[in-house]
Amino acid sequence: MAIRSLSQAYLPHRTGSSRPARPAQMSDSAQSRLSGGIDPQKINEMSHETANVLLDRVHHSQDPALVRRVLTIVDTEGIDIIAELWSESEPESLPGILWRLYTLRSWMRARKDDLPRFWTLGEPAEGAASAITGVSEFPTADDIMRTADSILSGAFTGDFAVALERASAFLDVIAAGMERQSQRLRAHLELVGDNTDQTAGQISCQIGQVSGRAANRTPQQPSARMSAAAQEAALLHRTSADLNETARRFHVGANLWSRGKLD
Repeated sequence: MAIRSLSQAYLPHRTGSSRPARPAQMSDSAQSRLSGGIDPQKINEMSHETANVLLDRVHHSQDPALVRRVLTIVDTEGIDIIAELWSESEPESLPGILWRLYTLRSWMRARKDDLPRFWTLGEPAEGAASAITGVSEFPTADDIMRTADSILSGAFTGDFAVALERASAFLDVIAAGMERQSQRLRAHLELVGDNTDQTAGQISCQIGQVSGRAANRTPQQPSARMSAAAQEAALLHRTSADLNETARRFHVGANLWSRGKLD
């Protein structure tokens, strides 16, 4: 899966600080190379070097302020600062994995109100995912934000492979929940396809439950309501597939890191 389509699935809109992001703090030489159309091979080398240096520096730091700055760099500087160097990296490389961890955190925080519902729908009955991720059976929006922070901070301060497995397990559950919701909505559409005399309130409630939007909107015509519901179902299905692929990338990355082969 291309990184651009993946990041779009994570970030439907720009996240981070409400104020304009400041330019990335690069050296003059680095800026001139990028603006001058640097060789892709050089960009690749720079991506790997910066990812390794950043991870190594934070791992060996005892400064909580440094860890916090690295964790919240997207909030304070904007997503572009890491996209500039890492977004085009190979998916199963260190910069590619770090890019996905940062976009995962941003996406989780942006969707904190929706994700608890998808988690509850997708979590296996045995609760194994809760044990791995540290997410409770019925998480709140605050739980989701804490999990987003702890996964990323754990990657820098703890066992990198464990952080990736936590991210993978979390996405597996959310993807399953989204797919289950998509299937429910499609089944509902099939059920009412020939029964368009249902009340607007009934259909509107169904759409609102899936989209996370309020259900007391102005009633639409039946065909428009059903079209919107079908689009919601299709979007949930596509996003679920994107998240499953990212979960697989994290799992592979954890395996590579454990074998000393993720660079």
